[in-house]
Amino acid sequence: MAVLGILLSLGLLMFMAYRGFSVIFFAPVFAILAAVFSGMAIMPSYTEIFLPNLANYVKVYFPFFLLGAVFGKVMEESGAAKAIAKAIVNKLGKKQAMLAVVLSAAILTYGGVSLFVVAFAVYPFAASIFKEADIPKRLVPATIALGAFTFTMDALPGTPQIQNSIPMKFFNTDLYAAPIFGILGAIIVLIGGMVYLEWRKRTAQAAGEGYGKDHKNEPEVVEDGNLPNPLLAALPLISVLVVTLILQKVVFPSWDITSWVTQSPYNIVKTGVVGTMNNWALMIALVVGIVIALVINPVRMKGNLAKAINAGAIGSLLAVMNTASEVGFGNVIKSLPGFQTIAHALMGINGGGSPLLSEAVTVNVLAGVTGSASGGMSIALDTFGKSYLDWATRANIDPQLLHRVASMASGGMDTLPHNGAVITLLGIAGLTHKQSYKDIFAITLLKTGSVFILILLQGVFHFV
Repeated sequence: MAVLGILLSLGLLMFMAYRGFSVIFFAPVFAILAAVFSGMAIMPSYTEIFLPNLANYVKVYFPFFLLGAVFGKVMEESGAAKAIAKAIVNKLGKKQAMLAVVLSAAILTYGGVSLFVVAFAVYPFAASIFKEADIPKRLVPATIALGAFTFTMDALPGTPQIQNSIPMKFFNTDLYAAPIFGILGAIIVLIGGMVYLEWRKRTAQAAGEGYGKDHKNEPEVVEDGNLPNPLLAALPLISVLVVTLILQKVVFPSWDITSWVTQSPYNIVKTGVVGTMNNWALMIALVVGIVIALVINPVRMKGNLAKAINAGAIGSLLAVMNTASEVGFGNVIKSLPGFQTIAHALMGINGGGSPLLSEAVTVNVLAGVTGSASGGMSIALDTFGKSYLDWATRANIDPQLLHRVASMASGGMDTLPHNGAVITLLGIAGLTHKQSYKDIFAITLLKTGSVFILILLQGVFHFV
């Protein structure tokens, strides 16, 4: 009954999300349902398990959501995001419409712009160029997802997205962990994803299907005046990457702060000091990026500063609460007796004496359960992170690989129908799950498979 309750609650959560209902409301509802099937009390499951884990996730990761969202809105209001996307689209032209959209989303994501904001920023260009090239609009979400939700989110070393920052505190690594593994993964996903999308486009066009008519949320024509030079517009993105690199690789390693941050009133756990400082590096880098984005185009920012900050702050609340609610749901599931059976099976996966296969499966499963890459990975590493690190030490596996595998695996099955980013992306495009989800899921399967392919290759060639 306990396992049945877990499966039923997950199925219902996905169904309600598919129908457009908020996971913020239904995540605790179905978490309690699973608890009831396991014979646990309703109110303690909510107040003592769901809410504390929701609050802890917000406490740790809210700065990244807030700064990332504000950075994205400032990039949008300054015209920097539009300038970059427009330059790429103009350079490649409508014959390479899909590649232009993927690269626009990828550059913004890799530069530190929040995934949710990237979707808002890129969609108008994507819809316009798809319409001009007569490509079915239903393929827009999958195209944006390939650029924003895959290789630049968690595979490419250095990406400042939260999915790449979470493992730092568990494995004392930095954003640039396992660069060869990550770059190979990015290449596989980008090439495979583009081959799939181009095939879908050709198939649709051969059947006589074009962009379509009577779509919802068609983009308005916005004045392009006062856009900054594309190279100047890229400065905030570059600054986030460079400042993070300098702080994590040069400045902070030379600091000996362990003695005072591990004492009162800070009480940081000694083994987590490196990961904590790397989190600080990303926060500082995002602040630097925001400041540069504000000053590169003062004409457009005049009178819009409050709008950008307020919109980013409000948007970050929705994003973090969506994810935190899914984390609360996942932690209630984690506390149930039925989960212990699942956990034992996951830890029993032995990839030739290496923890990488077990970690990849575990993070993928929990990302799917929570419908959140960062939420599922947080639960997985909170539960099994120390065990994986001990296992890796015994097997002489570099912790950098644990970081990169966890990060990439989190961006696999997280995009099930109840994923907040998927719901947001479809809403922005004015499309439904029925119209566009299967292509998003195909990209998801490709992303998931790439992790296991790389683990197999790493076992043979031993690259990091």
